[in-house]
Amino acid sequence: MLAHEVTGSSLFSGFRALGLYSNHLPHVLRYHARHREFYVTTAVGNRFHTYNVKKLGIIAVSNALPGDISCLAADRMLVFAAVGRDVYAFARNKEIVHHYSHAHASDVHLLLVLGDTLVSADHDGLLVVWDVPTQEEYLRLTFDPATFDLSALAHPSTYLNKVLLGSSQVNFRYNYTRVCRFYKKQFSAQSPAVDVMGVGLSSGRILLHDIRADKTLMSFSQDWGPVTTLSFRTDGPPIMAAGGPGGHMAFWDLESRRLVTQLRHAHRSAVAGATFLPSQQLLLTNGADNALKVWVFEQEGGVARLLRSRQGHSAPPTTIRHHGNAGRDILSAGQDGTLQSFSSVHERFNKSLGHGSANKKMTKKKGLKFEEILLPPITCFSSESAREGDWDGVVALHRGEAAARTWNYQRCTMGKHRLAPPADRLDNARLSNVHTTAVDITSCGNFVLIGWSSGHLDVYNLQSGIHRGHYGNPTAHVGAVRGVCVDGLNQRVFSVGADCLLRAWRFKTRSHDDPAHPPKLDSAPSMLRLHRDSGMLALALDDLTLVVIDTETGRVVRKFLGHSGKINDLTFSPDGRWLISASMDCTIRTWDLPSGCMVDCFLCETAAVSVSLSPIGDFLSSAHVDSLGIYLWSNKSIYSLVSLRPLPADYQPVTGHGESCVTLGDEDEDQMASACWDSQEQLERHLVTMTSLPESRWRNLFNLDVVKRRNQPQQPPQRPAAAPYFLPTVSGLQPSFQTPEAPVNQVLSYYYHSWNIVTASYVAPLALLKSLGPSAVDLELRGLSPDLVAFLQMLEAMLEERRDFDLAQAYLALLLKLYLRPLSADPLAVATLQRLLGRLETIWAELRVSFDQSLCLLTYTKTALL
Repeated sequence: MLAHEVTGSSLFSGFRALGLYSNHLPHVLRYHARHREFYVTTAVGNRFHTYNVKKLGIIAVSNALPGDISCLAADRMLVFAAVGRDVYAFARNKEIVHHYSHAHASDVHLLLVLGDTLVSADHDGLLVVWDVPTQEEYLRLTFDPATFDLSALAHPSTYLNKVLLGSSQVNFRYNYTRVCRFYKKQFSAQSPAVDVMGVGLSSGRILLHDIRADKTLMSFSQDWGPVTTLSFRTDGPPIMAAGGPGGHMAFWDLESRRLVTQLRHAHRSAVAGATFLPSQQLLLTNGADNALKVWVFEQEGGVARLLRSRQGHSAPPTTIRHHGNAGRDILSAGQDGTLQSFSSVHERFNKSLGHGSANKKMTKKKGLKFEEILLPPITCFSSESAREGDWDGVVALHRGEAAARTWNYQRCTMGKHRLAPPADRLDNARLSNVHTTAVDITSCGNFVLIGWSSGHLDVYNLQSGIHRGHYGNPTAHVGAVRGVCVDGLNQRVFSVGADCLLRAWRFKTRSHDDPAHPPKLDSAPSMLRLHRDSGMLALALDDLTLVVIDTETGRVVRKFLGHSGKINDLTFSPDGRWLISASMDCTIRTWDLPSGCMVDCFLCETAAVSVSLSPIGDFLSSAHVDSLGIYLWSNKSIYSLVSLRPLPADYQPVTGHGESCVTLGDEDEDQMASACWDSQEQLERHLVTMTSLPESRWRNLFNLDVVKRRNQPQQPPQRPAAAPYFLPTVSGLQPSFQTPEAPVNQVLSYYYHSWNIVTASYVAPLALLKSLGPSAVDLELRGLSPDLVAFLQMLEAMLEERRDFDLAQAYLALLLKLYLRPLSADPLAVATLQRLLGRLETIWAELRVSFDQSLCLLTYTKTALL
């Protein structure tokens, strides 16, 4: 997590961001000699990503910086990133190894690397030359921004220690001595020819200038605004590529001095950087539309073809939902009008379903531009994977559109059905003012329900796209339908509208199925979410209240207060225990339904517009205001013990300051460590306490002979044929062989403590028995015949104090097995056994009552309608 760090959450921790590839900064291309491969680096917020050009696979993600990166530069070993007034050098694309600071008074916006020298320039006209290894200043130059505002840096090839400086005024300099007059300079690049530099101007002109002779060789002009990037092809054809702010690319033939071809809409926004790979027919581009693309020139006429790309949303997402039961794919609809799928496993599984169009056939026939028939952004969608292999499994609603469109997830295309309201229900005049507002697909994947702003609610067949019926006569609600959902068995349909009503319908008969006492809503609901397994229905009201309704009884079972801003989205946990809500107050809150309280709340830097918890509950996905990415939060309760405590309704989390996830995790561990409580040996004397010994020490005492018989080897160990060559001896005047010491019998140690048993102090003997293994305990009890009554008195004392209850019964079972006849012939032992039996019956009677109460309460909790 980069832009949305979490603070104060005991349940979720930031994991990673999906769908972020590039921003408005030009990329940096590097060649690794040992790997023999090109790598491209792009800036994303306060980090940069490194990809291999061969497959555009992610190689590394750098550590976080204090702020957003303002410019990038790289050499063979290091990557340099400027943040504010400081410059950082990264090794291995991840770790910060150098920090260049305390030189600039304003933000750095230009970087250039020349061997072991780094050149940086800020907005105040200060240019600083650094020695890279020592981090020391080598040179400092100051320019007046009013007369020479630095706008570009370049190094002419074969020029030793020369830097070309570009200005937004009418000049640029090199070697700090010669001045060449031009228009406002936007970008400069080295051409394949020595002494010739390509200069792009803010007026749209492109100049090829001989800097040695101070002479302009040729000039070109593009119609779509300033030149944002330049690059020259080096694999043969003399082609120059130029980019503009509209996302278009122009390719010029330098020999014939004419335009060869244009690449319209190469990017959805300004082309930030373009680089021809050395001696290859590949062009690498990136733009502010969050896209990184590789183009190949393999056709005649210099036409470029898209070879591979990595792209996300060019505008912030509006709705995200997990697709499928595995929880790996996340469907996302953005304000750019595209529908995309992001994988939480690996980027190679990402795919784009494209941008919807109103009528592609009309475009081809009438010659209309593709941009003229693009559909508006998607406001809401529903997906189901049950029948996606047979027909379309995604239905999307577009902003202001009266018809819903189907999409096919497997083919990654727009579907063939346009689900519009029947002509007999809405006339043309009303149809122009009606738009779709709610959608839900049944769990079988055969039907879809669509609600309109007019209050109509219709059902369609997804396979054929045919209208199958409607709910209500003539409308389901007075006002717009704000939400609709179907249960898991296609028996009941639930809808909410602007009329503050929750309606229930029979799916097949389309008739009313409202409960006898329908719930009264204090305000109009803005959305609803149904957990199909438990039948719990969650509603978000306009008065910032969350209401949970049991669909079986129609009663409000939970009501949550706490949000101070509009509730944007809701999602249930897979087991239905948690309800997670996101609001415009920048908080994401988790509500526990069984306890009826809030158990987690954390604050984000920007408000979350949509949230979705995976079907297996491992990741929470969120999309945020003014952010192009999808952020994953790992559920810590999946892989660690999390202690959830009730939080008050007015709980306000503290604001995060951009700490890393590791720091936050350490804080949580510290809080958990401080909250740990060491249990006592016995809480209360009237409570039965089990032993703390592992079961392997006492569970098999009664059947120890059976275990030994089963583990007995088939062939007994054989003696060695001859004595060993070296025999241990005892040193002295007359050496003699060393005899092994006789093992000390634990029975002697037990008799050593027998006086404690006689005096009713069994602490030492019991501690001895607890320290022994099962075989040693069996051996001790077999040598206990003179003191059987004393041992029974020790067990009686253990039951009286109700400590080590299970251990005492294991010892008693073994004792009765070994000495049943001697004990029955001793009157004193029989009297002691009678007292033991009485104590056992008393304790078991109390336990039986407690067990019955617990089982009764558990059965009621599982079966009652709460």
